[in-house]
Amino acid sequence: MEFTIGGRLEVRMTPADVGKRVSVRRVADVPDEGAKFTDTVGVLTSWDDEVLSVTTKSGESVRIPESALVAGKVVPRAPARRRGPAASFGELTRTAARAWQPVESELLGDWRLRAAGGFTRRANSVLPLGDPGLPLGDALARVRSWYGERDLPPYIQTATGAEDTQERLCADLEEHGWRREVTAEVRIAALAPVGDLDVDISAVRLTREPDDAWLSRYQRFETPGPHVLKVLGSGPSVWFATVPGDGPAGAPPAAIGRCVVDGRWAGFMAVEVGQEYRRRGLATAVMTALARTALDEGASAAWLQVEADNEGARALYDGMGFTLHHSYHHFRPA
Repeated sequence: MEFTIGGRLEVRMTPADVGKRVSVRRVADVPDEGAKFTDTVGVLTSWDDEVLSVTTKSGESVRIPESALVAGKVVPRAPARRRGPAASFGELTRTAARAWQPVESELLGDWRLRAAGGFTRRANSVLPLGDPGLPLGDALARVRSWYGERDLPPYIQTATGAEDTQERLCADLEEHGWRREVTAEVRIAALAPVGDLDVDISAVRLTREPDDAWLSRYQRFETPGPHVLKVLGSGPSVWFATVPGDGPAGAPPAAIGRCVVDGRWAGFMAVEVGQEYRRRGLATAVMTALARTALDEGASAAWLQVEADNEGARALYDGMGFTLHHSYHHFRPA
């Protein structure tokens, strides 16, 4: 990282650069093995009262006193991704939302409040794709009230690595006492290579609705009530994959998966393999079978969401050619 002009470190940004991507160097809070400086890259979300706030790609808001600032400059965004299909944040986020629809929703300006009886954070969180039409403090109070009326905790889903406005919202939520609970990656890939994988899919059974066997393997609920079935069944063209197990009658299947085809996009969700059936390539078989069906329906691009700490799933998707598009986070009042 270089900040020199004529051999000197310089700060080449001002409060007028709020909202831009910056790279800053500051004196380390706790020097580590002789290191004197710490570098931070992210969106400059505020510069008030002699303190800078920079939101990093992970969604963390880093506060830096001016007195600790050694160097800083505005930097361009990372170059456009060359692998996988081109996709804007808005297109991909709306596609993902159509594939996992809530039981009820309400607009607050450009924010969509979503609820589904508490079944998954995605279906029970605010999707903020613009201005709520109110000052942020008032909007957050409305969010708390709306979810409180439904006996649900209030969550807001934000993103980093996609749009500066989303990254600024992450920092603003922290300023208002909201804290991130979970982070997931949104990944994309060309669909054809997934469907072309040389794997045996003869055991994969595809249906339009989840049967009792499929539901018995899915681990995201205790009782599959109507709200669960409504969310799982939502989307333009929904497919469920099941690989029967070799256990006794009534035992959960070996593997399952879900795919929603929406125009050029195929979204993969709920890919799960029983512990005793792992390392047999069943997750790959499930996704390949679903991908071939999606290709038959005219899709050409794939997306999925995976929690950032799920190393096994991330390695699987790496091997299939999925690359990071952006990350999303669920914030909740502390």
